Amino acid sequence: MKKTTLQRWARIMVFGTFDGLHKGHLNFFQQAKNLVKNSYLIVSVARDCNVKKIKGRKPDLNEKERFNLIQKNKIVDKAVLAGKNNYLTHIKKECPDIIALGYDQKAYVKNLKKDLKSQRILIKVIRLKPYQAHIYKNHLLKK
Repeated sequence: MKKTTLQRWARIMVFGTFDGLHKGHLNFFQQAKNLVKNSYLIVSVARDCNVKKIKGRKPDLNEKERFNLIQKNKIVDKAVLAGKNNYLTHIKKECPDIIALGYDQKAYVKNLKKDLKSQRILIKVIRLKPYQAHIYKNHLLKK
């Protein structure tokens, strides 16, 4: 009788506004996807109301347009809209094994590890490296 092994996919979750996709975003997705051999990439798209709170302005593209842009990307296995009031809710729903943060993500994730621990949610949090940060930032590309 032949032995079969079940391969488990590691669920990796990333967060962002993604107000238009550029090479920095694509590198971010690929870095996250490459963290483990068998990965399933979940991209959480920030809600318009939260972008305004964090960045002080509305995004150029609305959340539905940004969601559709992410959903069409071949690197991404699943796109989700982030929670409006509580970011832990959609993290719990998706059950990632790893949360991969961008090098510049500060506001949204300030208390992430503490909040996950207080809710007894065991998820590894990893910070990814920048990709030509002096070029590939939306505010720089719009100049």
